[in-house]
Amino acid sequence: MTYHDIYADWQHNPEAFWMNASQAIDWTRPPSRAFFDQGPAGEWFADGMVNTCWNAIDRHVQAGHGDRMAVIHDSAMTGQVQRLTYAQLQDQVARLAGVLAAHGVTKGDRVLIYMPMIPEALQAMMACARIGAIHSVVFGGFAAHELAVRIDDARPKAMLAASCGLEPNRVVPYKPLMDQALDEATHKPDLCVVFQRSDCKAAMTAGRDLDWTQAVADATPVDCVTVEGNHPAYILYTSGTTGQPKGVVRQTAGHLVALAWSVPHIYDIHAGDVFFVASDVGWVVGHSYIVYGPLIAGATTVIFEGKPVGTPDAGTFWRIISDHRVKSFFTAPTAIRAVRRDDPDGTLIEKYDLGNLKALFLAGERADPDTITWAENHLKVPVIDHWWQTETGWAIAANPVGAGLLPVRKGSPSVPMPGYDIHVLDEAGHQVPAGTLGAIALKLPLPPGTLPTLWNAEDRFRKAYLDHFPGYYETGDAGYVDDDGYVFIMARTDDVINVAGHRLSTGAMEEVLASHPAVAECAVIGVVDTLKGQAPLGLLCLKKGVTTAPDQILTEVVRMVRDHIGPVAAFKTACIVDRLPKTRSGKILRATMAKIADGEEMKTPATIDDPAILDEIRIALAGVGYPCEG
Repeated sequence: MTYHDIYADWQHNPEAFWMNASQAIDWTRPPSRAFFDQGPAGEWFADGMVNTCWNAIDRHVQAGHGDRMAVIHDSAMTGQVQRLTYAQLQDQVARLAGVLAAHGVTKGDRVLIYMPMIPEALQAMMACARIGAIHSVVFGGFAAHELAVRIDDARPKAMLAASCGLEPNRVVPYKPLMDQALDEATHKPDLCVVFQRSDCKAAMTAGRDLDWTQAVADATPVDCVTVEGNHPAYILYTSGTTGQPKGVVRQTAGHLVALAWSVPHIYDIHAGDVFFVASDVGWVVGHSYIVYGPLIAGATTVIFEGKPVGTPDAGTFWRIISDHRVKSFFTAPTAIRAVRRDDPDGTLIEKYDLGNLKALFLAGERADPDTITWAENHLKVPVIDHWWQTETGWAIAANPVGAGLLPVRKGSPSVPMPGYDIHVLDEAGHQVPAGTLGAIALKLPLPPGTLPTLWNAEDRFRKAYLDHFPGYYETGDAGYVDDDGYVFIMARTDDVINVAGHRLSTGAMEEVLASHPAVAECAVIGVVDTLKGQAPLGLLCLKKGVTTAPDQILTEVVRMVRDHIGPVAAFKTACIVDRLPKTRSGKILRATMAKIADGEEMKTPATIDDPAILDEIRIALAGVGYPCEG
């Protein structure tokens, strides 16, 4: 079936569509129906009985595929590659689950996971799923206070951690951060299982801490525990506007069905294929498409420990794709921009055989057309932008390669996926015409795999997502839909700036700036202007080897914005910076930079990759007259 047939099939009968999709999953007891109108936003397959670990690992072994490769761990930090078959993975997961079960962890208990990109992180998640425990993964190396906040919210019975993580030119000890967090937290887990890495051995606390390797070796493997379809599979914390993180809940059965549908249809990944997702298990992308999605499909997943540049160079991605015969590759636009900045002519790409690569997928930040064009020209494969959120767990809009590639429209993540009814609304909640910028909302109910609520915060869930536009889920993103149904995400709603009464998209301005031949990466923020309310300010990172004078580049980009968007944009100021502040998942911290420019008090975001960048931004903004008084 083509995309249009698939989407029409869903529109015609959503219940039948998702019941049909649910047949890709092994059920202990099949659900009586797909959608249950219960809870604040409804639930999927709620009365079915199922187990995630069985569907991701055991059923493949039972079907005779135990020798198939499940996991390839490629560490650019150590130069080592480790491989695990499905049978080997099953043994390790069943034993680790046995460790937890022997210490009283049962269905419904929470387990907090604090680990780097190593196979044991995947095993930790699957071991929890095996026994019905609810895991919450916190990005490895997260600050102790932020970890303590999550411990107190989730109240885990156990923690699974590693002694350290590896960054370019440094080792990050995790165990001292965990110990500090546990000292600060009110809630105290009963058990901590620590995987000791040879690069940094951790001191252990008697009576609480277990050595991972020894405990797993001594453990009795346990079988999968069946859970209800609406049993929470995991909690994943995402930043909240109040400073208190929001615990996104993912229920088991909807998660399974959504991933079983999306992996083959969107990414064209099937049993035996190799899928490389350059993210982290601490983020939703890692949950859905490093850990669960590929294994549910019976594919091979690549776990990468390293950076897109500097480990050792901007050819790392291409080496992995070549070495492991990767079919589909998924990363953030930020990562490709970093690679392009270091290797603008794509010289390093030519060193590797990328003959198995069929598509590059981008998500996490808006993929500007210039970056997509660069990747297309050098990789010679379709470059697919797609759009989703921690809350949704899988793509809202995408170009479904597995169902037949649609024409690519650069700047657009393409079209809505089944289950997503996208509407563009004005502030009053009225639909706006095609091509008009507005708030993007999803008509309820949301599809399987999306959040049904927030952990212990149903009122907050309603207020954050449902109350503003009754009958809709508010995405917090702004954009438009064109006459052919292609979606364009232009900015977060907060990043739409108001210049003398005109609502303008920072994303549209960034698209213009990125098209300048000297610009590797950019951001546009709205700053306080006493006359116009807000004014746009551009921050530019230049490509390596650029010889054009900075003043000339700044003059040219100001003119380009005026020519492409018009005088209404009032774009007059830009500055050049060495790098932009980002989260560890690659999102540019525009709101943080705007606060610096406006002279507001600003708490350093817990998710920032390198806090030192903020001082560099302060200096650069001061050079063009900011911070300013509003």
